[in-house]
Amino acid sequence: MSKNLSAAAQQEFDSLVHHLYQGMGRLRDCCQLRSGVTGDIYKFRTMGKGVANQKPTQADVTPMDIDHTLVNCILENWVAPEYTDIFDQAEVNFDEKSQLAKTISKALGRREDQLLIDALDGAGSYLATVGTATGGSNRMNIGKIRAAGEELDQQEVDEDGRIMILSARSKWSMLEDPELSSSDYNTVKALANGEINTYAGFTFKFIGTRSEGGLTSASNVFDGYAYHKDALGLAIGIDQKTEVNYVPEKTSWLCNGLLKAGAVAIDTTGLVKVQATET
Repeated sequence: MSKNLSAAAQQEFDSLVHHLYQGMGRLRDCCQLRSGVTGDIYKFRTMGKGVANQKPTQADVTPMDIDHTLVNCILENWVAPEYTDIFDQAEVNFDEKSQLAKTISKALGRREDQLLIDALDGAGSYLATVGTATGGSNRMNIGKIRAAGEELDQQEVDEDGRIMILSARSKWSMLEDPELSSSDYNTVKALANGEINTYAGFTFKFIGTRSEGGLTSASNVFDGYAYHKDALGLAIGIDQKTEVNYVPEKTSWLCNGLLKAGAVAIDTTGLVKVQATET
């Protein structure tokens, strides 16, 4: 058997992984993205508020003295390798390639999501924390959604681009509220059908149980987050890519997915923690 994988076969595999990965990512569109980063640190820049002032005739203008702050985002190296003998021949079975590509793409997609979740967890401070008892119930409810929205409104956070990340269990708690699930209150039925949708200006993302960690929980209390996408940053040095190399000692091919990325909370004034007890 030939131990040389044709360039066409490797390119097809890489394209397959990348195509599947694009369909798997849940949170990449929920943050401020910077790709093509060189080095191990990317500095997200924040700009403070300015206040307009009057100018008397012939007087010098008065600068607003807007603050500029740099927020460091540390990039890390991640791999998703697997030994396999499906590439022993130059032409390989499409179904086997598809399954391996799917496994690699899902692993890297979940890891990228976890980087963003960990950045939210490690923000250190938040605009506010919506507690478990908000809205008359410890479980996720419409009262918590409204409370989070009110906090963001008070800071005049842009309405376009608001995200709410919650536990997958919280979705079913929300569906118990008739204001979300009943057409008498809500004409948009996608959420009631179990799909991701928007409500009260938020786009919802639901995260289930994951080996990477998922959302932080303690005694069935899950930490969710309501924020503006520009308050969370994702820096990518090496976007998801693949390598296929023959390892003589293993008499196998090593198929590997690679990702160099990091995430950081950029502006905590646009970030609200939302807690709910889910069993």
